[in-house]
This record gives sequence, structure tokens and C-alpha cells, in this order.
Amino acid sequence: MKPHKQIKDWGLGLTTPLIIAGPCSAETPEQIEQICKEMKEENMVPQLFRAGIWKPRTRPGSFEGVGEEGLKWMEIVRHHLNIPITTEVGNASHVELALKHKVDVLWIGARTTVNPFAVQEIAEALRGVDIPVMIKNPMNPDLELWMGALERMYAVGIEKLAAIHRGFSDAYDKRFRNKPNWSMPIHLKRQWTGMEVINDPSHIVGRRDGLLEVAQSAMNFGLDGLMIETHHDPDKAWSDAKQQVTPARLKEMISSIDFKESLEAMKPDEKLQDLRRAVDHLDDQLLDILQERFAVIDQIGAHKREHHLSVFQSDRWKDVMESRTQKGVAKHLSEKFMKELLYCIHEESVKRQEKQLREGEALKK
Repeated sequence: MKPHKQIKDWGLGLTTPLIIAGPCSAETPEQIEQICKEMKEENMVPQLFRAGIWKPRTRPGSFEGVGEEGLKWMEIVRHHLNIPITTEVGNASHVELALKHKVDVLWIGARTTVNPFAVQEIAEALRGVDIPVMIKNPMNPDLELWMGALERMYAVGIEKLAAIHRGFSDAYDKRFRNKPNWSMPIHLKRQWTGMEVINDPSHIVGRRDGLLEVAQSAMNFGLDGLMIETHHDPDKAWSDAKQQVTPARLKEMISSIDFKESLEAMKPDEKLQDLRRAVDHLDDQLLDILQERFAVIDQIGAHKREHHLSVFQSDRWKDVMESRTQKGVAKHLSEKFMKELLYCIHEESVKRQEKQLREGEALKK
């Protein structure tokens, strides 16, 4: 992946971990002024102030943002806090208006990221413009869509890029508004070296309780900052009231978080190097054992082919799943991990045996 400009190089005086805060929606100039006032009083001024101007709602009739008028109110932030501002854009018209009012950073929301046509429209509107763009993950856990949106920006000359992790829709997990699925931002950082990912616990949790836990997890996983929705009177907010916090609570949260040092920015000490070498050695042993296991699986496949037996045997699979999972849990491995591991091994085993049967059939012909 081609190099891009990181947050510290955006020319806005920002650093990581980046703290972004502000209301879900800009509602009135008085609201913006009061939030700024309380942030200043609490000595909790974020590095970047956020506010939604246009709000993509699921159904018509909901509050969809105040529109361009709200961009004028953002000057209040510059006057009181002297920090850069950011807002969401969903189409070329939004981009034009945001640039007109000198918004410092743009972000693309999850509902837009899912649509390559919309992302490309925004990219074309930004062609040749020197402005940072942050892109939220799509609603569904699709890493290619997330990567693709970042790549579309890069292709038109946007080099100041970052991603925002706001979780993924999951109809069955009621603990979160949007399930964090931590592997996704980690995979993004692996595939695009140096890509910084800001965590949005507000949209992951969907309520005030639990924000701190998710924010800490984000720092533990090595993400690069937080975007937390902040309102002077959250219960009366015009949108997403349940997940916003006051500037005073924001200060409490930030002071409680254990921000981790990034290993990418420092050289690991000798102790850590020794432990990593030990892991490398154990991984080699694991691969040797897997090689031996699949060699036996191949022999089983040959036996089944010779005796005209089917590949899958439900009783055997059930016994393997239950017994191995129990043994793993007894060795302090999680049940979820054991089941996922066994499914992967079983899938590969079935494929190898099925291949044996197909080769046998081909020989008969």
C-alpha cells in the first residue's frame, strides 16, 4: 500500500492518541456555545471538535440535521476553543458546502461507506483538494469495502487519511448497538501499513454505560484515538441521546483510560524479543503437528475411498467437537476459540477427504 500522511502530519497540530468530541448533531448556536463553554471549564478541550450537520436517518420524518446553517455555528468552536472542526459528508453537495465553510477534516459515515457509487462521488468532489478524510467502517463487517473507500480517496490525491471503527450491525448481539468485532480494525491496520484507526465507542455501545470499557479495549488493541459524542444536556439531545456524555463525564473517562504505548513507535525491549522468539518456536511446532494430523486425515480419506464411505460422519464430528472443546476449556482456552479452531480444522479435513474421493472417481473413468 502506498504511504499516506498520518494524523501528526495533517498540519493541524494533532497527535495520537487523537481525542475527538462534540455532539452527535449541531442543534442550535446556543448548544454549540454551551458545549464549548463546559469543555473549557472542565479543562477537557478535545483535539478535534465533531458535530453532525447532515444526519442519515433510517426512516423519513426523523431529525436529519440542520444543514448548511449549522456550518456557520462551527465558527463558535474556533472562537472559544481554537481547535479544528470535523463533520460528516454524504455526497458531493455536502463536500462543496463543507469546503465553503472551511471545515478542517471530513468524515464519511458507515451508511455511505457501503455504497461505492456514493464514495466515488465524494472522491471526485475532493479531487485535488488538500484536506484530511476519515472513513468509518461499513455497516456490515466487510473489510474490502472499508479498504476500497480509503483507496478511492487516495486515488484522487487525498493523502491525509484515517479510519474510524464504529462497530458492525449484528441482529443477535444485544450487548452492543454495533458489535465491535475487533479483528476488523486490526486486519485493516495489517493490510494498510501505518493506517491509523480511531475508535467510536459511542456508536458501538449505543448508551452511556459501557463507553469506558469499550474505549479501554480500543487502546488495549492498539487503536489510535477516540471519537466520543459529547453534549451539555445529553438527555435532551435531538439525536442519539442515550449515547452522549457531558464534558465533565468525558473528562472522567479520558482520565480513567490507560493509554498504551504503541510498539510501532518504539523498539521492543530484549524481554519482549525473547518472548516473541519463544512464540515463533511454538508456532513452528504447531505447524509440524498440523502437518502430521492432516497426513493422517489423508490416510483416512484414502480408506473411506477404498471402502466407499461418505466423508462426513455426524456422530464422530459431534464427539470431536464436544470432547476437544471440553479439554480446551480445562486448559483455560475459551469455548468460543475452541469451537472456531475446531471448525477450521474440520473444514480443511473434509475438503482433503472429499478431494480423495474425487480423485478416486476420476481414476475409475
